[in-house]
Order: sequence, then C-alpha cells, then structure tokens
Amino acid sequence: IGFSTQRGRFDRTSGKIGLDEKAKTGSIDVSIEADSIDTGLADLEDKLKSAEFFNTAQHPTITFKSDKLEFSGTVPVAAEGTLTLLGIAKPLRLTIDHFHCGVHPVYKRNVCGADASGAIKRSDFGLSAFLPAVGDEVKIKIQVEAFKD
Repeated sequence: IGFSTQRGRFDRTSGKIGLDEKAKTGSIDVSIEADSIDTGLADLEDKLKSAEFFNTAQHPTITFKSDKLEFSGTVPVAAEGTLTLLGIAKPLRLTIDHFHCGVHPVYKRNVCGADASGAIKRSDFGLSAFLPAVGDEVKIKIQVEAFKD
C-alpha cells in the first residue's frame, strides 16, 4: 500500500467510436466490466472488486461517453466526456497521444487505432479507501483499435 506504482487493466470492454474526419466531429461510447480488473495479483483483485473500491456487485459497469472531440487538422487530439464510476458521473478529458487509420495487415479491414491518456482523482468517485497512503490520482492509459463498420 503506497510502496510503488500499482498497474492494472480491465480485460472486458466494449463500445462504439464514431468519427467524421472531414466534419471534425465524433463520439465515443465505451463500457467496461468492472469485475474484469486484472492486476496479476488475485488477492488485490478481490480487494478492488469489494465494496471498499469498485463495488462490482452494486456497480458492474464503468462508462465513458463523449460527443466532443478536438482536432488538429483531420486528426483527433482530445476527447472531452463523462466518466461514470460507482454511479458518480464526472467530466474527463482524454488526450489522444497517437492516432492512425488504415487497413489492418492481419484482418484486412479498415481500422483506427489510438493511444489516449488522462487522470482522475479517485476520491471524486467515492474511492477513498487507504487515502492518503494510496495516492488519490489515478493515471489512465488507453490503447484501442476500432474496426470500421
């Protein structure tokens, strides 16, 4: 607790990303199954799923929704939206650090990929267990590939 940086990921996510590069508009609608958290440590995962943290029995889904994308030319560089966690909705700005579209060499389908980052204060969402020993800021790193319909 508070000894080093703890990393984790969610293994089950789904969503839709809409993008009109010419009109410079887009939308994001993503759902995350909270009980799919993976830290590589089973005991820690059980604790994170408990009522002290993600309370996955009562709040099985985390969502991010955005209909405001910022562009530099035809490339999206940021998304402003709403993160809902433990039933609490708060604004979240994601910086899009990398973005590329093309034909996927394996799947032979059009795909867009992106790396995005942001940060939240976990206490803003009621995740206050073990503060201040465990830091309040949670850095979010996202890697996504979305196939075009």
